[in-house]
Amino acid sequence: MTDRKEMTRTDCPSLASVVVTGTVLLALTVVLSLGLMWFAAALVHGAEPGVRVELNKVETHDGVCRAYLILENRTKSDFASLQLDLVTFDAAGIVARHLSVETAPLPPAKTRLRVFDAAELPCDKVGRLLLNDVLACTDGSGPRQDCLGLFSTANRGGVPFIK
Repeated sequence: MTDRKEMTRTDCPSLASVVVTGTVLLALTVVLSLGLMWFAAALVHGAEPGVRVELNKVETHDGVCRAYLILENRTKSDFASLQLDLVTFDAAGIVARHLSVETAPLPPAKTRLRVFDAAELPCDKVGRLLLNDVLACTDGSGPRQDCLGLFSTANRGGVPFIK
């Protein structure tokens, strides 16, 4: 025969302590879940406000390099004018073309595609694209001088896109 110890009331946790422990664990789970969701959203959408411009694709069209820019306005500004000063370089690093591209209108929290011919040479001869400056930048408050600082660049098109 085995000895069985009788359980006393002090050997069992009280219902109140179980409820408190469960509530604390639930609260921690919610806080961690919300934090992870915020972090994931920041990674996907970018935590920094500004204008993200991505060189998404380049393709040779009629012997010239056509570029596809995706502009994502993460600001609260409604840009009526947003003229970019772009420079393309050939594979040897020599300036191939200097051009100005109007990318507005660009409302707040809006993503837009702009297509333009970037160079008078095939895309496989283009070495990189430079966002040199913002020539015109106007929103609802008028002309702005701080626009270049708002921009970040990215690329997917195989051609480096720098600022």
